[in-house]
Amino acid sequence: MMLILIAGPYRSGTGNDPRLIKKNMDQLEAMALPIFRKGHIPMIGEWVANPLIHLAGSKEVGDAIFKEIQYPTAHRLLTKCDAILRIPGDSTGADNDVEIAKSLGLKIFYSINEIPDAK
Repeated sequence: MMLILIAGPYRSGTGNDPRLIKKNMDQLEAMALPIFRKGHIPMIGEWVANPLIHLAGSKEVGDAIFKEIQYPTAHRLLTKCDAILRIPGDSTGADNDVEIAKSLGLKIFYSINEIPDAK
């Protein structure tokens, strides 16, 4: 069984439009159930970061508080993960997550079909 971080666009290409951010989040979350059904634990950095960002008093997506918490959360999570699933779409943050995952020796998947069933 692996803890797998799902990485992909969140703010990228949205102009911080909440509807477009939600669409990106929906695409990230669409991978969670298939990962779970393969016997693994899915993780999305925003599941952890967004409540912290709110508690810290962020007023808008992309403000200083957001930046203080958003990317560091994913980077800290990666130290606990076994693998990363990079879903399609332009995202500097997700690309950076993949590079960090590589440096940590994590498995890198680019398709749900590449993820084996847990034994």
